[in-house]
Amino acid sequence: MNKVYLVVFLSALILATACRDTQQTRSESSSDTVALAAPPAPEWAKNATIYEVNTRQFSPQGSFKAIEEELPRLKEMGIDIIWLMPIFPLSQENKQGTLGSLYAIADYDKVNAAYGTLADFKALVNRAHALGLHVLLDWVASHTGRDHVWVDAHPDWYLQENGRMIAPIDPQTNKSTNWKDVVALDYNNPDMRRAMISTMQYWVKETDVDGYRCNMGGFVSNDFWAELRPELDKIKTVFMLSEWENEADQFKSCFNMNYSWTMHTIMKAVAKGLQTADKIDSVREVNQQRFPIWYYQMLFTQNHDENTNNGTVTETFGPGADAFMVLSCTLEGMPLVYNGMESNLTKRMSFFEPDTIAWGNYAKSDFFKTLLTLKHRNRALWNGLAGGKAIKISTDHDDTVYAFYRQRDSDRVVVLLNLSDHAQTVHLIGDGFTGMYTEIFSHQPIELKSEMTATLKPWEYRVLTN
Repeated sequence: MNKVYLVVFLSALILATACRDTQQTRSESSSDTVALAAPPAPEWAKNATIYEVNTRQFSPQGSFKAIEEELPRLKEMGIDIIWLMPIFPLSQENKQGTLGSLYAIADYDKVNAAYGTLADFKALVNRAHALGLHVLLDWVASHTGRDHVWVDAHPDWYLQENGRMIAPIDPQTNKSTNWKDVVALDYNNPDMRRAMISTMQYWVKETDVDGYRCNMGGFVSNDFWAELRPELDKIKTVFMLSEWENEADQFKSCFNMNYSWTMHTIMKAVAKGLQTADKIDSVREVNQQRFPIWYYQMLFTQNHDENTNNGTVTETFGPGADAFMVLSCTLEGMPLVYNGMESNLTKRMSFFEPDTIAWGNYAKSDFFKTLLTLKHRNRALWNGLAGGKAIKISTDHDDTVYAFYRQRDSDRVVVLLNLSDHAQTVHLIGDGFTGMYTEIFSHQPIELKSEMTATLKPWEYRVLTN
């Protein structure tokens, strides 16, 4: 036991020292991560951006082939990871709306025939890989549709009360979700767990997908995720994203990244004037306390839940929408681009009825390309320990202006954001950020000096790179 404690202590000491040293190399960071027993991470994830695709909304055809045709455009825009919302056959019993929920799955081992064939899906993955893109499947592990093939074949694999299968139980409230189109799986059943692992291995082996985005990851016990991860990594090192934020140990058991719901919530509050900009720091400080040192999160201003249930990015963030997307692309974490955002998606997409994105002329494509190209090239913006920690630049108006810099080796990025609807003139306090830069949108050179004054229009943003 003493040897175990000594190894843990020395590993923690090594990583703490490395974290303080901004001149450390990528290989040193990687070694330290392994020393602290972080889940493996594919090398390509270190500076990646993720893009969410709803197959049935992405094109009029609603097909895998239609997505495949758009992959070169997404690659050119700076996307690295294609997250496909569930591609499986959907349950018909108690289905919601005309089409049913993508998260009420009828068979884990088949593709939805409306999208194409298994061969079509493999062609999509192969084309993505040929372009240097990676593909994540959206996986629903906590429950299935009410007419999933397991329901009749293995009723003992489901949670039951009084002989009836039940909807999932929310682990935070211990109350039923009352989702009428799904039934909860029983993770105390070892046969079901083995079957779940086997079917998740199947998609990695058979179609070469690169990992999973796991729906409601906290609805499944963490010991299952710990059991699953090495079984997937035996095939290849996968990337795992959890749609959950309240279980810090998921970063140790399985997941490379989780959702930053808390940051999303505070950004919305700042946009609506309900919170001040400096509250962003409070979220970051809490996360740094509760998560392992190697953690990073997915940052977003839109996803399918937000778009359908709470509004478009303009409804949510108003004239500050671009400023908060800039924040999501430059703060620690991996940014998400939701399908349609590059064409300035201006409507709430119907989730259970036929609805297609109106693509237009991709008016926001250059905006995203500028940000994501910087993320690829400037190591300060890389993910997790591969990048630099955001260091706050104090101003005399921290309630409205959020300013910070990130540095990794000789790479540095400075970000100035006016998160208010009034012009702000501020003094930049300190000197760690001083130097010569180029602003990435205007391409104008600028020298930053200690105690200098900067004037920002309402919702104006400046991103400076050295």
